[in-house]
Amino acid sequence: MPHGSFHWNELNTRDVDAARRFYGAAVGWTFEGMPMPTGTYWVARSDGKAVAGILDITNLLPPHVPNHWFTYVEVDDLEARLRVAEANGGTIVKPPFEVQGVGRIAIVADPTGAVMGWITPAAAGA
Repeated sequence: MPHGSFHWNELNTRDVDAARRFYGAAVGWTFEGMPMPTGTYWVARSDGKAVAGILDITNLLPPHVPNHWFTYVEVDDLEARLRVAEANGGTIVKPPFEVQGVGRIAIVADPTGAVMGWITPAAAGA
């Protein structure tokens, strides 16, 4: 996908089973589990294509953070774009980190406080 486009959407929830049942029935998604150090990450598929992820936030986020959808925008050069974000009033909520085979990610807040992930995807086949 090109720079500046929405790259990935992720449901952050404390009830993964209910979410999987709902989206499976309501929109026909199927799910593939990916073992992660913090538990299983569920990739939602539509017609075999990965369309979203489901993450259990029970032990990752404070209890007052509600279940929510979280989006990631693709950027061409994560570190360079983070410098521009900060220079324009943005805040780096979580510094860059690598997800093997996925890409380099940071969590950014815009000047209004809205938060999203920015990702420079891994090269194909990485």
